[in-house]
Amino acid sequence: MAGSIKRHPAKAGTVLLVVLLAAAGAVFWWLNARNYEWTDDAFIDARTVTVGAEIAGRITEVTVTDNQPVEAGAVLLRIDDSDYQASLKQAEASVAAAQAEIANVVAQTEAQDAKIDAARKQVAQAQAALEFAKSEDQRNRELLARGTATQQQAQQAASTLRQDQAALDTAMANAEAAKSQLAVLQAQGKSAEAKLRQARASEDQAKTTLTRTTIMAPVAGRATNITVAKGTYAQPGQVLMMFVPKDVWVKANFKETQLDLMRPGQPVDIAIDAYPEKTFHGRVDSVQAGSGTAFSLLPAENATGNFVKVVQRVPVKIVFDQPPDAYLGPGMSVVPTVKVR
Repeated sequence: MAGSIKRHPAKAGTVLLVVLLAAAGAVFWWLNARNYEWTDDAFIDARTVTVGAEIAGRITEVTVTDNQPVEAGAVLLRIDDSDYQASLKQAEASVAAAQAEIANVVAQTEAQDAKIDAARKQVAQAQAALEFAKSEDQRNRELLARGTATQQQAQQAASTLRQDQAALDTAMANAEAAKSQLAVLQAQGKSAEAKLRQARASEDQAKTTLTRTTIMAPVAGRATNITVAKGTYAQPGQVLMMFVPKDVWVKANFKETQLDLMRPGQPVDIAIDAYPEKTFHGRVDSVQAGSGTAFSLLPAENATGNFVKVVQRVPVKIVFDQPPDAYLGPGMSVVPTVKVR
């Protein structure tokens, strides 16, 4: 072989050069590749919203169709509100009745306050008359004892005293009765206020229920998987459609052995199978605190005696630097490449 090399030095040099270039290329590739981590176990993800009915009723209008883009607050569908309009009017009537009852109690209370004031004046007047009658009775008794007044005058003064005492007792009784009636009216007022609060609570509930006859988009996105049509009778809790928000990200399931150098904020090149000619850019947002199987419906039980070690996958959330200029939906396949060095 040594002789062959001597006979063909150019060929040998070429082979050696190719080997060196291949080795150099392999080293360069390894030095570059070690700066990146990638996986094809990645998908577009989003927090899809289940749009359901909160009340029972017949669907009167469906304003969107499958996969239609809508803005936040746009009407998705309407439920027949005739029964709920009637309930609201009934609640409003109850509020009006309670307010009228309160106004009536207030008017009666004001009238009763006037009666109490008049009764107090009558008591004061009766007390003054009684004091005068007492002094007259005492004076007539003294005059009778000195012989300067007749027996008839003394008896008349005593009779007037008794009458004025009875008048005072009656006035005081009337004043106490007026006060007790005021307490009754105050109790009626508190009861009427409680009825008003209850009626207003029913009114608020009726208004809230009425607003639930119109179902609106919670955020901007697309309506999909619509399962109802005009005329369908909806039940509380029934799923009517799914709603996919515009805010989407990549859920990449990296091997746990790829996470040593991965940190939030690292740049990511995102290749999406649906758009092979486009490359999207993003960054690592966070790494899930646990493997995917730990949060699955049936997590693995490794304490059964037949444990086989398997490299676990850990979900990594990758967000886009700019909102993608293409339609992306949950479940679409993605290949992210993270620059870790």
